[in-house]
Amino acid sequence: MAVSVVKTGSKYQLDADQVLRASTALLSHIKAEDQRKAADSTVKKLPLGDGDDSEDDGSTGEHSPIWLILTTKKHLVDKNRMKPGKIAVPHPLNPSSTLNVCLITADPQRAVKDTIADPAFPPELAAKITKVIGFSKLRDRYKSFESRRQLLAEHDLFLADDRIILRLVNTLGKIFFKSSKRPIPVRLEEIQKVDGKRVKAADKKRPPTDEKIASVAAPAVVAREIERALACVPVNLSPAATAALRVGWSNWPAQKVVENVSAVVEAMVDKYVARGWKNLKAVHVKGANTAAMPVWLADELWLEEGDVKEDDVMKVEDSSKKRKSIEGADAGKKSKKSKLLTSAAVERDEEEEEELKARKSKLKAQKAKAVAKVNGDALLLPQEASSSPKKPRTKLAKMKKAT
Repeated sequence: MAVSVVKTGSKYQLDADQVLRASTALLSHIKAEDQRKAADSTVKKLPLGDGDDSEDDGSTGEHSPIWLILTTKKHLVDKNRMKPGKIAVPHPLNPSSTLNVCLITADPQRAVKDTIADPAFPPELAAKITKVIGFSKLRDRYKSFESRRQLLAEHDLFLADDRIILRLVNTLGKIFFKSSKRPIPVRLEEIQKVDGKRVKAADKKRPPTDEKIASVAAPAVVAREIERALACVPVNLSPAATAALRVGWSNWPAQKVVENVSAVVEAMVDKYVARGWKNLKAVHVKGANTAAMPVWLADELWLEEGDVKEDDVMKVEDSSKKRKSIEGADAGKKSKKSKLLTSAAVERDEEEEEELKARKSKLKAQKAKAVAKVNGDALLLPQEASSSPKKPRTKLAKMKKAT
């Protein structure tokens, strides 16, 4: 599959035709795999509804997500960012009707509950928010791992006040922050303005502790922030050269996936990838259990010219001479050590030879004494036998022949 990039001036752009081809091939493969698994399965599934849900924007019942994989030449960030970013996409990923949202707020939670119950708050959006809980109650009620797992399973999506989003890391733990349901930050605080300008954080006036409404924005503002969070693609960055973002579902048409992919890539390059397109190495799309389909590949695999060092091209004769010189140098280094080892081995051999000679002489004396006893020659001494070693040998040989 050919991959390409359109360059207009100094700015790169994805080739829409290439993205469409990759998305179409990926969706066709996922559909074929689902049909094959359904044919091989012996369990019959009952229909979930009367109509076809192929055009459902966010149905997650039997549909797998489509992921966008961005690969960069250098790490995206230096350390984990616990506060997710948000990218607006033309086609939201969350279902519009059956979404179950849990909203985690700063204390006191009553102010947010009253805002959601306000008539000015959209009722269809309020129906999706099934649980509103303050930070202190969340910390006290969900201390055990079992309770956190239960909370994670009860809701489809978690939103959190951006004032407490970083404090949730220790409160919710890895059960939440290693899953795909990491809380998405929303701005619920009222924006204080003076002469039409925002007040800096250091100059803000904190409301009294008993005031429950002043710290929360108007119902229309809160509803708009929540709707933006529901329609966005969360961006969770880690110190790595890859980033995976969910951009669609397998039951979507290919054109929807293409539009979301284009929007996410442009936003990532503009906001989150340092040096923009120059730092981008590759773009792929993939399913949950499929191979990655290439969308865009960089021509250069390095970011700076200094990152690449050219090796000197050596001739065959020079390389052979260099190899010989290296071997000669190694041999010279090893010569002293080999001499020491050789001298030590010679001394050890000489000692062994002396011990062997002494043992042989002792054995000869013992043999001579034994022969003397057999022949009745008791006057034969070991010294004499040792001085004339050939005579006992001949006698012993004669005895062996006689026997």
